[in-house]
Amino acid sequence: MADDVTLLSANELLSLYRMKKLSPVEVTQATLDRIASLDQRLNGFCLVDSDAALAAAKASEARWHKGQPTGLLDGVPSAIKDLILTKGWPTLRGSLTISRDQSWDEDAPCVARLREHGAVFLGKTTTPEFGWKGVTDSPLTGITRNPWNPDVTPGGSSGGSASAIATGMGALAIGTDGGGSIRIPSGFTGVYGIKPSFGRVPAAPLSPFGTVAHVGPMTRTVTDAALMLTVIAEPDDRDWHALPYEARDYRIGLEQGVKGLRMAFSPDLGYVSVDREVAEIVADAAQVFSELGADVEEVNPGFPNPWDCFTKHWFAGAANLVHPFTPEQRAKLDPGLQEVVAQGESIALADYMQAVNERGALGQYMKRFHQDYDLLLTPTLPIPAFTAGQEVPDAMKEQRWPTWTPFTFPFNLTQQPAASVPCGRTKAGLPVGLQIVGPNHNDALVLRASRAFESTRSIELPDLSVL
Repeated sequence: MADDVTLLSANELLSLYRMKKLSPVEVTQATLDRIASLDQRLNGFCLVDSDAALAAAKASEARWHKGQPTGLLDGVPSAIKDLILTKGWPTLRGSLTISRDQSWDEDAPCVARLREHGAVFLGKTTTPEFGWKGVTDSPLTGITRNPWNPDVTPGGSSGGSASAIATGMGALAIGTDGGGSIRIPSGFTGVYGIKPSFGRVPAAPLSPFGTVAHVGPMTRTVTDAALMLTVIAEPDDRDWHALPYEARDYRIGLEQGVKGLRMAFSPDLGYVSVDREVAEIVADAAQVFSELGADVEEVNPGFPNPWDCFTKHWFAGAANLVHPFTPEQRAKLDPGLQEVVAQGESIALADYMQAVNERGALGQYMKRFHQDYDLLLTPTLPIPAFTAGQEVPDAMKEQRWPTWTPFTFPFNLTQQPAASVPCGRTKAGLPVGLQIVGPNHNDALVLRASRAFESTRSIELPDLSVL
């Protein structure tokens, strides 16, 4: 078991702790050893605190020995994306502009909930600067790589969390998603990630990119994501956008299946060019739901490409982020982020407000769409992972990162729950993701459909011996 404990799910770990067949100290030490052996190559972590992790694991072990665990995640090794405040550790957001020399005395809401439930914190995972793009590299931490092939990107902006989860460098990880930043790296690395409905997981401080940005779980199994969401969705009055709290366990009802559900499968949203191999894999995955008893119809939602609407929100958010920065701080920013900031600063107020109106219309449109369809299925991404260190696959053809993430960002505008579940691999061995989008606030339905699909597949993990 010692060789495999890093790849056990959180639910499996908790069961073994409960039966006293495994100790949180054993698991934490094995996970730290895994990080030490792999992360120099992958760069999934920007901070690892072995002493704190082992101290927390020993305290957890003592509680389990007494039969008095704390909360739902006692002793589970977990990682926090470096955009999220964590007490005692610097949160540098992948940026050279933030000083380490300040008090770090606050947990963000999701971190506070994990801590209250006994999770063992391993460290902080890498992010592009302020999470601004769909790949993971930054002036501060360099390039993060994909464990399926270190020459290609794991995606972003939660790429560090994805690389960690895919390789057993933690059982649970916090991700954030402002345009696909949970789903993109989940799709590229073959892990499970869900962007909950906006406000389901309280956030503080709110992302500088505003109300397109969500906080959510990244895990190796759907059941682990359901457990993690149960914890991090607990209330926190620091977030005035938070939804009214639902005291529920998202694992309940997870195995109900999809029989009788009405699903729309859109292979291209009506306007996206999709890699042929990716398209075939995703189409086969959509067919699985028919075999499980759902009524699957190939149909496009019918909305026009909201690229312009999204980029006005995103670029304006970037301008808002750096507005208080000094010229010296601006000069330290990722050059791509500097360009996006300049574009954001050039947006006229009337144009921005028009984008706000277009966003509202899109949200209304999708509400009506879900009167006819319980769920929408699409590819998570139109392409497999590409060369690490690049913002776009082909600088001659692509403008900025949202050009190759057309399936994810529309559902940040609408604030709907959306997940990426692994559905196959290309001939080159790179993962492909299936996106499952649900009606706003029906996170449980997205999890339930994800679990139904997952139940038809065995979990695939990268070959760690080649790293």
